[in-house]
Amino acid sequence: MKILANMPRFKTRFPREIIVYAVWAYHRFALSCADVEDLLAERGVIVSRETVCQWVNRFGSFFADSIKRDRRLPADK
Repeated sequence: MKILANMPRFKTRFPREIIVYAVWAYHRFALSCADVEDLLAERGVIVSRETVCQWVNRFGSFFADSIKRDRRLPADK
């Protein structure tokens, strides 16, 4: 994931990869915080939906800008 290389450093209880995946999934697939919480729970990561919402509010603009920048332009065909 290219986003991880450009991501600024931050100190939290959870590893950086988990936060990146949670916020990326929220913005990429238009999921709710509860949906992201369920996705992480299936992978064995116990996190509350409030924490996911805080991550989205704190780091969301960085991910949204990265996703929009990397999106392809519509073709004329």
